Amino acid sequence: MTSDSDKTRSEPVEALRLDRQLCFALYGAANRMTRLYRPMLDALGLTYPQYLAMLVLWEASPRTVGALGEALDLESSTLTPLLKRLETQGLVARTRDPEDERRVIVALTKAGAALRDQAKAVPEQLFCKLNLPLDELGDLRERLKALAV
Repeated sequence: MTSDSDKTRSEPVEALRLDRQLCFALYGAANRMTRLYRPMLDALGLTYPQYLAMLVLWEASPRTVGALGEALDLESSTLTPLLKRLETQGLVARTRDPEDERRVIVALTKAGAALRDQAKAVPEQLFCKLNLPLDELGDLRERLKALAV
């Protein structure tokens, strides 16, 4: 004999189905994107988070750690080890701001700037792997950006 509480647990609640969860769809899409990027970024010697930091620095360098963290939506405590690894690789240099010793400035090195030329092909290679029309990808990007605000 089953109790009412056992019946409740065995009957699927539509709102709690995994395939109905927006968070799970985003999680799966993010995992797929990271897997698609991995071989291209391995060739550059970068992890995905390092690639994102380099993208920001390729837009404008130097930047403060705070400005970099703001652009990436990362805390300084998460960003600092990532930047240390990039510095060890010779791609960035970190220095204290002479006007405010509390601020750290991150700048591309010559090697970091040169890596940009190698990275230029990454977005196109990724789009080819996704096999979706560019206008749909652009629309999806804008919708996800709106969701992230």
